[in-house]
Amino acid sequence: MPQQAVSVGALINSRPETFGLPLEVVAGVDGLARVITSPHIQKTGLALAGFHEYLKPGRVLIFGESEIRYLESLETEARVTALRLALTLDFPCVLITGGFTPPRELVVEAERASLPLLKTTVATPAAIAKLSSLLEDSLAERTIVHAVLMDILGLGVLLVGESGIGKSECALDLIVRGHRLVADDTVEIRRRQETILIGACPELTRHHMELRGLGVINVKELFGIASTRSSKHIELVVQLERWDPAREYERLGLDDEFYEILGLRVPLLRMPVAPGRNIAILVEVAARNQLLRSRGHHAARRLAERLERTLRGETIPALDDEDEELR
Repeated sequence: MPQQAVSVGALINSRPETFGLPLEVVAGVDGLARVITSPHIQKTGLALAGFHEYLKPGRVLIFGESEIRYLESLETEARVTALRLALTLDFPCVLITGGFTPPRELVVEAERASLPLLKTTVATPAAIAKLSSLLEDSLAERTIVHAVLMDILGLGVLLVGESGIGKSECALDLIVRGHRLVADDTVEIRRRQETILIGACPELTRHHMELRGLGVINVKELFGIASTRSSKHIELVVQLERWDPAREYERLGLDDEFYEILGLRVPLLRMPVAPGRNIAILVEVAARNQLLRSRGHHAARRLAERLERTLRGETIPALDDEDEELR
């Protein structure tokens, strides 16, 4: 799998100020095409003193107060030597934090090496945290799926199925019932950290939905701002399938199925579609049931356990007593 990367120019154009990290280009504009391949930040530390083998390529170098003060303490010749040793290595850019003014030699060497020299007024600890978050988002593994993503009772539900099966109509019914649309037809999914999938809508089609026979509608304008959201953690996949009379469908829900996205498995529920079935209500109930399961309350397994204990002749508590224990 190819390594994810983002250019310094793309990072600057991604509006980092929305993350609370305003960036200013001080020097090295010719190097904006350099790419960042790691969300981890590189503090130079002793590298400026000659221990450059500890610097790792592909990471943003941070020059905070300690680095700036150290450079200022050096004689001009030693300062230039230290900077040339560090800046000629394969790094995407240098970020000066805390609003400090870079030494003139740093600006000159950055221009000479075509290495972007960036500056922010944010203090070093906050700048590292914000930049790491921004890079994790920019470098996240991504894919695009043909589906509908809904926020149902705080649960991210991805509706998948063949074209024309009724995903958008189901989503519209859910919106009318007070749930929120994230994306219709095209869902951009990115993997964050090791276990999180975030779904969002492309900017061009955000808040819009296509309904056969009706055309394209703007959900936000029709139902209000509370009817949409920009992104959502995907926690359940509902696959809509055409009803097949010859097929045996799950009746109890004891067996768990999963849907794989970007190497992660998400709980899957197969929902047969047939005339007379209210799919929106069924999907809402599926979301409620998944919320209970995530809290350790599995209705089908509890029923199976009660049945097994009854067949063994054991005395089992009344359901009301069990429910009281859950409280």
